[in-house]
Amino acid sequence: MFHFDVDDSPSNGLVQTDFSAPFLIDALIARGQITAQKAGIAQAAATRQGLPLADVLCLSRGVSQYSIATIFADHTGAQLINPIEQPPDCSLLQRYGPANCLRDGLMPWRQIGGDTIVLSTQPGQFARHQAHLRRLFGKVRMAVTAPAQLDRCISEQFGNTLARAAERRVPDDKSCRNWNRGMALGLGLCCAAACVAGALMAPQFILAALTLWTILTLLMTTLLKAAAAYIGWRDDPVPTCAISPAPLPVITMLVPLYNETAIADHLLARLADLDYPRELLDVCLVMEADDLTTRATLGRTILPTWMRAIIVPKGTIKTKPRALNYALDFARGNIIGVWDAEDAPALDQLHIVAQHFAQTGPDVACLQGVLDYYNAPTNWLTRCFTIEYAGWFRVVLPGLNRLGLVVPLGGTTLFFRRDALEQLGGWDAHNVTEDADLGVRLARHGYRTELISTVTEEEANGRAWPWVKQRSRWLKGYAITYGVHMRNPARLWRDLGAWRFFGIQLLFLGTLSQFVFAPVLWTFWLPVFGIDHPLNGMIAPWMFWGLAGLFILSEVTGFCVAAIGVHKAGKSWLTKWALTLQLYFPLAALAAYKGGIELVSNPFYWDKTAHGILLPDGWQKTTPPPPLPAHPASDG
Repeated sequence: MFHFDVDDSPSNGLVQTDFSAPFLIDALIARGQITAQKAGIAQAAATRQGLPLADVLCLSRGVSQYSIATIFADHTGAQLINPIEQPPDCSLLQRYGPANCLRDGLMPWRQIGGDTIVLSTQPGQFARHQAHLRRLFGKVRMAVTAPAQLDRCISEQFGNTLARAAERRVPDDKSCRNWNRGMALGLGLCCAAACVAGALMAPQFILAALTLWTILTLLMTTLLKAAAAYIGWRDDPVPTCAISPAPLPVITMLVPLYNETAIADHLLARLADLDYPRELLDVCLVMEADDLTTRATLGRTILPTWMRAIIVPKGTIKTKPRALNYALDFARGNIIGVWDAEDAPALDQLHIVAQHFAQTGPDVACLQGVLDYYNAPTNWLTRCFTIEYAGWFRVVLPGLNRLGLVVPLGGTTLFFRRDALEQLGGWDAHNVTEDADLGVRLARHGYRTELISTVTEEEANGRAWPWVKQRSRWLKGYAITYGVHMRNPARLWRDLGAWRFFGIQLLFLGTLSQFVFAPVLWTFWLPVFGIDHPLNGMIAPWMFWGLAGLFILSEVTGFCVAAIGVHKAGKSWLTKWALTLQLYFPLAALAAYKGGIELVSNPFYWDKTAHGILLPDGWQKTTPPPPLPAHPASDG
């Protein structure tokens, strides 16, 4: 009665276990749920990709999970159980581990007559893990359930447990969750008091010291940008590879959503256009339990079989990295990617990612794609935003990578080897720039990040105060990330080496210094308006000329980086607008002060950026998915 076909070789994200493929196809054809031609196509895809036939039938041929489970149960004589309607004995489930249940597709359900009934979504999985199950529970007997029912039962019974674990995945010594805001407030007040006292007793000395530090960091960041511009002019990120041959890996894309209304329809339409086999694509729309807006929006939508909703229970914080950590347990793939709600990825992006990972060693744990913006023409702020990021992703980051420095990651179009990501503990749930922090942790553990030239387009922030709020979160996160990794400078030095340790100082401390102390540099505009500079008596005239030369060099370098970036992005029409960046970056100084206040008042607050506000003409003219008669995501 039982026929198991178990392959112990490494899988593409799912255990390569199939269960009596011929009888499954025969049963579905006999029931009129699939044609012989489509069944043959599905079986060929399962063989080619090394996947269970049941998954291919469900994900790419629209066969329901319930139909598959019914056939499995009928053929094996096992009981078909819905654990949502017949809840499990949680003590058994706890012994196996909720996360292990999700990973293995197994659920110890109840003990009946001396046997432990174990629900299995794939009978071959039960066979593969039977020895381990016997060690844990003694005599075991299989029953059958559908994958969505198992997932939903786990989320309902142990969602809070998994959510608490998601908040603490990163070890204490690598996380910012024990950030002491009282100590930060005390340190900040002491520094402020010292500056006030110094300004009263020796104002010129204090100004001179701040000027020296600001000029030093300006010089170093200018040299870094110049080196990056030189390298970036000659080199692109790793070139796009040809579409990779089979077998391809299963890729899970995590798409965190929060209070999304305007973005939902065209997000789903864009994802539906992706060029990747549906049986290998696992798109998880990650939503907070109390986000009724997004849940209601998706509740009117039929999600395709390869897309599902993951509902994150309430917790002590509400951040994107916490949501990503929670969703990671539900992921199918062994490559984990992240897109944002407003993203429009290149249609062949996942093929490029799969090919690149296949051609690199396990030390390459992360791939970072290029971000661009589809609403650059909207207004001056969106133009400057696009210019800034063209220089960052197409010039500076490739330069940092070629120079052997740590690459601070962007928050989207990121792809990770799952085993490496889980080894590091995923994302720091309390860090509001979890991407930059993860980039540093990857480097500290000996992993490498490589840049790939595939592009994802986003919506540039084009409103002044939302821009300040968004940038203040980034700068606050930079400060927290720097503080976390500099808790033990000697250990950071040992982990990274002298060169990359120096790079961390320049990237984080240098960036923060430039924005916080930007008004110090603005004082050198005073002579232009006929006002003596406060340091006139301390700085010789030739020094002022030297500083003027440095300022000019800095502006020319910044312009070159911007010009190279927009040229590489195919948006050379933006070059003239790069001349206005001097009026754009002062907003970041305001953002730095706002972020500094939040460091002591609300360090883990995630200031959400609204999407779908400034979309280009025609962007919303997509065909929305059909309405759903019942709530969609109940299976997630």
